Parts: sequence; C-alpha cells; structure tokens
Amino acid sequence: MNKEQLHELYAYSSDVEHALKRMQCAIEKPERTLIGLTGGPGSGKSTLANYLSSRMAEIQPGQMICLSMDGFHYSKKELSLFSNPEEAFSRRGAPWTFNSTAFIERLKRVKHGYQEEDVAWPSFDHQVGDPVENDCLISKDIKLVFVEGLYLLHQEDGWAGSTALFDQHWFLDVPLEIAIERLAQRHMQAWGYTHAQAISRIQNNDGLNAGIVAKSKSKADWIITI
Repeated sequence: MNKEQLHELYAYSSDVEHALKRMQCAIEKPERTLIGLTGGPGSGKSTLANYLSSRMAEIQPGQMICLSMDGFHYSKKELSLFSNPEEAFSRRGAPWTFNSTAFIERLKRVKHGYQEEDVAWPSFDHQVGDPVENDCLISKDIKLVFVEGLYLLHQEDGWAGSTALFDQHWFLDVPLEIAIERLAQRHMQAWGYTHAQAISRIQNNDGLNAGIVAKSKSKADWIITI
C-alpha cells in the first residue's frame, strides 16, 4: 500500500478522526502539549504523522508542528568511532545508535519553551544518511508538538527519561507481516535489492528493532489500529 492509498484509508478511519479531535482538544489547553507517536519500523508512523499535520493545518493553522526522532541518529562519523563500528553501522536504527541524551535535553527545552523561546530541532537527510542539525524551528507560540519515533516509550539505552516529557503517548499497531513487507518494498526501491535480500536485511536489523519497540506498547496511553 503506497502513501496515497494510506491517505485514502486514513480519510475513513475512526481512529484518525479521534486523533484529530484529541489534537484539537490539546490545542485548546492553555499550556503546550507534547504527543508522542510510537510504532515499529514500517508501521507508517511518518505517513500518519504527516497526514495528521496536514489535516490540522487546515483545521487550526499555525498551532501544531510535527517532528521526527530521526534527527538524533548518531552521524556516520560518530558511528565510525564506536568500539565496534561494523556492528554500529549494521544495526543502525537500534536504540543505542541514537543520541538519546541529546534527544531528551532538546525535548525538555521544547516542553518548557512555550511563550519563552524558539527551539531548533534536527532533521535527517535520507539521501546523505546523516542528521541535519537545527533544520527545523519550533516557534515559542506553537501549542501542539507532535513527535514520531521508534523509542519514545523505550526504557533502556538512555531513553527512559523521555517518557515523562510527553503528555500523551500513542502507539500505531500494525501487523508485523504488513510492516515487514512495507520495509521490503522500501529497501527494494531504495537500494535495488531482490525481495529475498531485503527480507534478509530486515531480519538482521529492522526485525530486531521491531521486537524492541513491541515491548513498549503496553506503556502507551492509546493504541491506534488502522
């Protein structure tokens, strides 16, 4: 299912409509609200987050920003300095290949920055394969900050401190076989892999990460199924 088909599916989803209502309620509060969207690799977090962001821009423009955890990947240069660089590169995307300390410190500034300061946020350049520091700017006037990422509910590898910074945690629950096939198609298009090669790569990295993320599902405030 491609992005256009997913957007069509979202348009008729009761969970998506409920998400939009929850977001509108958050914007009406006097303080800033942080909502985290977690889910495994290939679950469609980014696509759903972008869809919700575009819908909210129509409903209540200028009140929300959508961010990704991906900007806190360690750079390739940093990974090359790990004690086992080969493992670090092969497992890129695992919890310990992100700078969780930097993520938490930046998120604290976002949490407490409402009406106080604009906060810069990094993005991730998939063409280059590295973060882009200070690529996004969160205005001090933004009421709703929506963050999507794999490990927002993870309690190990330095991530535990991020959980309490969010006001709500949502988990996008997608059957593993669907997520794996989405990842396989993504790898085939991006790197020219055969289907078998893509599946092998997924089993050795994304599949392992999916298992880690699944363990955190019980900590979510709301499970989204689409």
